[in-house]
Amino acid sequence: MASRQEEKSEGGGHIDWLPEGCISHVLSFTTPRDSCRSALVSPTFRSAASSDALWERFLPSDHQSILSQAVDPVRYSSKKELYFRLCDSILIDGGKMSFQLERSTGRKCYMISPRSMHIIWGWDERYWRWISLPESRFLEVAELRAVCWFDIGGRIACQLLSPRTSYAAYLVFKLASESYGLHNPPQLASVRLGAYASEINVCLQQQQQRLRNDGWMEIELGEFYNDMGDDGDVEMSLRQVQALHGKRGLIIQGLEVRPKI
Repeated sequence: MASRQEEKSEGGGHIDWLPEGCISHVLSFTTPRDSCRSALVSPTFRSAASSDALWERFLPSDHQSILSQAVDPVRYSSKKELYFRLCDSILIDGGKMSFQLERSTGRKCYMISPRSMHIIWGWDERYWRWISLPESRFLEVAELRAVCWFDIGGRIACQLLSPRTSYAAYLVFKLASESYGLHNPPQLASVRLGAYASEINVCLQQQQQRLRNDGWMEIELGEFYNDMGDDGDVEMSLRQVQALHGKRGLIIQGLEVRPKI
């Protein structure tokens, strides 16, 4: 059997004989998910797949700026630990927004709190009330008390998002037990970015909604493509203003933008 040195000289050596830094560099061209899987190959790969140099490449280039905005300090002992810590949402911008990474790709996700949204009559307690729920990531959520039509929306700067990434926007919500009037007529959901505009009809009380892992519901408002982040703000809205029809019981946690997987 050829020795390790003989195999190297003949070009038949194993890939895990490469320097750890070289393996980390190669893994940086894969995905976080693939890098974690590669740790099963050998001890050398396990070490390379946990290196700070590798996970620094998977973190957003502005992650230090994001961390500086965190409401609570984010503690970590390695860049890999930081990556997976950020896969769970953290509150930033004084609690007005949450940030997290999409676990398999490292792309950025944001949720805008109701306090940072445009909610018509949101300041008037006859129509909306602000409450705290233990299952919400934000201090307050908005609950619809009674309106005949509504118009809600929000915006986020494209430069905050991951470049060259397809995104979708979602309303994250719950329905109170006494909710009514949200199934008909349908609501108009729209997403606008520069000259691009998408509009679709949705119904909050029908099968278009989806149960999330955190126990909230979500409904997609539309998709958009973020090129290099230089297109200004993406605007998202949900409205029903064409017919006077009583509505009640919508509880809004926020507007979320996350990559389409």
